[in-house]
Amino acid sequence: MCPQTVGLVQGALETAGITTTGATGVAEISRKVGVPRALDVPWRLGYTLGEPNNAELQRAVLVQALALTDRDDIPLLERFE
Repeated sequence: MCPQTVGLVQGALETAGITTTGATGVAEISRKVGVPRALDVPWRLGYTLGEPNNAELQRAVLVQALALTDRDDIPLLERFE
């Protein structure tokens, strides 16, 4: 899915009072559209959760991304560790 579109949808949902988070492989675009909260992942587009069939890595990405919903210091773009 297009990072720009996802960021714009996130912004609209946040305006409606719904907390969002996301993961992006294109931090520059996420910054430009002003995503409220996002996890910057080091993989190419299409592999936002990491390599296929690596459930442990994918779970780690999801856990770190979901943890951002507890933060109010937005806009927030955190790097995956």
